[in-house]
Amino acid sequence: MDRSMEPIIEVSGLHFRYASGKRDALDGIDLTIRRGEFVGVTGPSGAGKSTLCQCLKGIIPAGTFTGNVRVAGQDVKPRGPYMESSALVFQDPETQIIGLTVAEDLAFGPENLQRDPSQIRAAIPGYLKTVRLSGYEDAETYRLSGGQKQRLAIADALILLPDILILDEPTSELDPIGKDEVFEVVAALRRERAVTVVMVEHAAEQLAEMADRIILMDHGRIVADGPPDELYHGEGFFHRPDGERSPQVAQLLVALERDGLVDAARFTAREDEAVALLSEMLEARAGVPAGD
Repeated sequence: MDRSMEPIIEVSGLHFRYASGKRDALDGIDLTIRRGEFVGVTGPSGAGKSTLCQCLKGIIPAGTFTGNVRVAGQDVKPRGPYMESSALVFQDPETQIIGLTVAEDLAFGPENLQRDPSQIRAAIPGYLKTVRLSGYEDAETYRLSGGQKQRLAIADALILLPDILILDEPTSELDPIGKDEVFEVVAALRRERAVTVVMVEHAAEQLAEMADRIILMDHGRIVADGPPDELYHGEGFFHRPDGERSPQVAQLLVALERDGLVDAARFTAREDEAVALLSEMLEARAGVPAGD
């Protein structure tokens, strides 16, 4: 059997309600993620996205938890054992950075897992290279930029050798350069290490380019799940005043489709493909052969 087809995350009938909550933060989640997939998670504030991330990591808050969650062959339960198969990167990297220097911070996690100190020191340069922070071993963490701190938080997760990387809105507090840096690192991880990625994110353009699937959550439920082109084409959740934001090229193509100018079969949410399609249309209308 091709291991890439194996389910690495299996969730069925997951309900979770916070101790002070009046409704379920997660209301019957069923979800399967296969090894090596990049799954984007989006939806409005309060949809349950962060709670789902915590449950997948096994960091279950105080409250009522029912259902089944199995991650890399291990059952997730409240107050269960530490799960080494996954690592969680939070929205604010400041909550995860412990060390005064970059090297101290990277060593903190594996040291607490009682891994060999010499192996930890030897591994640090490689992980810094992965997140484009080579040579920063002695840099003071408080002096790093927002994008650098978030990339360090990703390195903190990777050095624990997880099969699954869970990122909870890692770019929400970053400027455009910082956002691009984080997405470039995640893209490199997929190419080089085939890490399974679950990313909560509102950056629609980047999700359209990188995700294999996108899950849309609302009121604790998964209300849509599919490839980016399929999901961002749907007018039930996007392309309306109260809907979630879709990529700008998707918005444009949907508007052109409504006016009968673009065939639905040619819809794409990816920028390069959309630009090529629009260029072809403009050249055709101007009578210029495509590619001239």
